Amino acid sequence: MLLSELDKIVANLPYGEGFKFVDQLLEISEGHVIGVYRFRESEFFYKHHFKHQPITPGVILQECMAQIGLACLGSYLTKDDKQYQGFVFTEAHINFLSQVPPETTVVVTAKKEYFRFGKLKIITQMVNEHGQKIAEGWMSGIAIRE
Repeated sequence: MLLSELDKIVANLPYGEGFKFVDQLLEISEGHVIGVYRFRESEFFYKHHFKHQPITPGVILQECMAQIGLACLGSYLTKDDKQYQGFVFTEAHINFLSQVPPETTVVVTAKKEYFRFGKLKIITQMVNEHGQKIAEGWMSGIAIRE
């Protein structure tokens, strides 16, 4: 089975299955990325985060946005430059607007603000499957070199 370019980006992310928050990329280009993740009820953090009415921790929502917006877009932008090994998160300003209960599918959109000298900055947002905005803001990361 041949993987599409989008599937290859997701498959090559440097995260284990217990900490990969990207199910599928819908679009990617030099200027943006759109990806999807479903927060399953079996996720490790729901057992202890508001145990009687679990919600997704904000840090996990931010990680999902970073994996789609920085790691996936960064991988795409550097795909032809073998000196880069991936991206690490450096800073962010995210406003959280809504809670995410288990079994919610989110769509993350990120637009490149700039990519220069190995630093990528994105403007990003997350919405649920009904289009309700969950979070928005900006993030940046820096490319890891060989």
